[in-house]
Amino acid sequence: MAQTAEERRAAVVEAALGRLGLDAKTRLLAGQDTWSLPALPEIGLDPLVMSDGPIGVRGVRWSADDPSVALPSPTALAATWDPALAVRAGVLLAQEARRKGVHVLLAPTVNLHRSPLGGRHFEAYSEDPYLTGRVGAGYVTGVQSGGVGTTVKHFVANDAETDRFTVDNIVGERALRELYLAPFETIVAAARPWGVMTAYNSVNGTTMTEHRHLVEEVLRGEWGFDGINVSDWNAARSTVAALLGGLDIAMPGPRTVYGPALAQAVRDGEVEEAAVDEAVRRVLRLAARVGVLAGAEPAVTEPPGTVDGVALAREIARRSFVLVRNDGGALPLRPGTVALIGAAARDARVLGGGSATVFPARIVSPLDGLTAALPEGTLSYAVGADPNTELATAGQGFELRAVCRDSDGTVIGTRDAPDGHIQWMGSDLPEGVTHDILHTVELTGTFTPRESGRHTFGTRGVGAFTLTVDGTTHYDDVQPPPANDPFGAFFGGPVPRAEVDLAAGVPVGVSLTRVVHRTADRPMPVITFTLVHQEPRRDPDELIAEAVEAARGADTAVVVVATTERVESEGFDREDLRLPGRQDDLVRAVAAANPRTVVIVNAGSPVELPWREDVAAVLLSWFPGQEGGAALADVLTGAHEPGGRLPTTWGSMADAPVTRVGPTDGALPYDEDVFIGYRAWQRAGRTPAYPFGHGLGYTDWAYESAGADGTADGVTVTVRVRNTGERAGREIVQVYLAPSEPDPSRPARWLAGFASVEAGPGARAEVAVELPRRAFEVWDEATASWSYVKGSYEIEAGRSIEDRRITVTINV
Repeated sequence: MAQTAEERRAAVVEAALGRLGLDAKTRLLAGQDTWSLPALPEIGLDPLVMSDGPIGVRGVRWSADDPSVALPSPTALAATWDPALAVRAGVLLAQEARRKGVHVLLAPTVNLHRSPLGGRHFEAYSEDPYLTGRVGAGYVTGVQSGGVGTTVKHFVANDAETDRFTVDNIVGERALRELYLAPFETIVAAARPWGVMTAYNSVNGTTMTEHRHLVEEVLRGEWGFDGINVSDWNAARSTVAALLGGLDIAMPGPRTVYGPALAQAVRDGEVEEAAVDEAVRRVLRLAARVGVLAGAEPAVTEPPGTVDGVALAREIARRSFVLVRNDGGALPLRPGTVALIGAAARDARVLGGGSATVFPARIVSPLDGLTAALPEGTLSYAVGADPNTELATAGQGFELRAVCRDSDGTVIGTRDAPDGHIQWMGSDLPEGVTHDILHTVELTGTFTPRESGRHTFGTRGVGAFTLTVDGTTHYDDVQPPPANDPFGAFFGGPVPRAEVDLAAGVPVGVSLTRVVHRTADRPMPVITFTLVHQEPRRDPDELIAEAVEAARGADTAVVVVATTERVESEGFDREDLRLPGRQDDLVRAVAAANPRTVVIVNAGSPVELPWREDVAAVLLSWFPGQEGGAALADVLTGAHEPGGRLPTTWGSMADAPVTRVGPTDGALPYDEDVFIGYRAWQRAGRTPAYPFGHGLGYTDWAYESAGADGTADGVTVTVRVRNTGERAGREIVQVYLAPSEPDPSRPARWLAGFASVEAGPGARAEVAVELPRRAFEVWDEATASWSYVKGSYEIEAGRSIEDRRITVTINV
């Protein structure tokens, strides 16, 4: 019998493994720098390159001079409720990865929205494990169909940012299985990912990079996962415990707990070389799959056809927008004048902060999009309120480059720095520059203000800085690092250093120089700092008054409100769910002046909307990616309907059932057990602002019939709907499962399946929704196994967890 391609790759892997000595093997597991594993020419192995995602592929350079396509946030992708669209997103990202020489994408993030305060929730999909697993599986399938690996992360229970390096999350076995492990299990079964990334945190007393039970026994043993396990960056703490715990790659290199330390542990008899061989075998298998191991046929020899990244980014955005309120048919916009209001309408926030950051070649703001879409002379703009209470990265009006000098002041290299942010990690340095000789980096160039007045300049980062504006040195001192925060230089706040009166349109010189400080014990050399800036601060009441006048004189007012990078970002959790600055005051004032006020909420995860009943329409745009403004124009004008449904419950901080994200004495108990998200809201009997699954379109739907048939291995639910509106539309048919006899140990109901239908006005459509066996199972802690719960169930089909239109009973 002829060998399969996987068998042929395995033979090449075994032959290559047999030619490696101990030092080469352990060096391969350590990484050679920030983003890659080393080449081993003796076996024909090229470097294997990894890169951050999940909305784009940054590559090995953290710089705006190396642009990437920026798709909408993962919460936006999940809001489409469309795994097939996630596949298409993955195909595009594989295309981007190949363009940038990347073999493995460090994505997707499939942790859950346990508490609405999670600062990084925009980077994860949903509060629901089933929806997360379906969308995540689509994403992985798409990326790997392009011959690029994925690392599903962060395994597991990395659901908040507070003390994430040290927190011990205490999670019951049932909650762990039914909620937090569930998306990973789904993705392993459905998409066969080539990698996972283990998290910083501990689970039930064991740090995840050493968690043999969850990695070796569950992930690899029960589920049959055959890919690599890479640590989150700097998460690996122990040489022997990490290897025995199933960790294959400790990143970043070259100084990690593996490499020479692992070779010595083998020679000292602390660990068997056979365990090293298992890890190396998995790494070589990955290398073979992505095509960097000589003699091995890649898993994908013919990548999918070219994808138009701009068009796909726009499509995902408009299909992700969730229309949660549309009183009196305020949307689509009627002919007439529009007053566009809000700082975020002009300076769009299209992605979240932290390692998910990429740098698109262009950003279409709401102002850009509506200017292009609406008739000339019908659109006005007012700032209204600025959510940015802090200085932001230098962008609009700045033309900068980075100049590198040695200790004698000689220029040794330069690089464009279009956004005033330097983040050079490992070997990512300008040509001709090395860490050994680099002494200073100067951001230098010009700034042309778009407004006259007092501008504020400052720094973000740690170290010795010199700031000069228009020929005057305003700061020359040292910024010390924050205590107990290894990522403070990356995610720390900006610090004002100078206030300078400038005239609009008149360019001035700017310079920020940082002295490079070397630390011998740092695991990877990093140079990171930022020139930050803030435009003149006008009286907030005056700005709101101007917006009110603009709104009063327009047929429709469109207000864009937003969070900022200091509200939603990797590195910290939120303290509350309020919009920053005076934005709530702005919305109330505009709504009082114009009853046709439409609010666009530019946030990656839930925020409180205390004025929601006072406005005509509310549209959630998430972090919409680089084409967000164009997609917004598509939806507001009615060229396309908003297609999204909520992947997470939106409610107030006071009512949210689960909010705790901070540990006590290092431990964070998940006391809520299996009750998070909508499961917790229903158990508490509380009404959120907008429930899980909610979303309106520009038409309406009648649910006419439903039927169910199946066995213990799965149930098929057939639902017939009719478009009762006047235009074509798309509906997400959601199916929830509820035990006929309430069981306090189980949620009242849970999402068991979903599918989409499209139909013209007055037309009917029928859809079959498959409910997997797992929908009827619970984890039995006594037997440590899944238990099928027989009995009578209500199968409820509808438009959200609270808008269930039709019910059929089934006995299983």
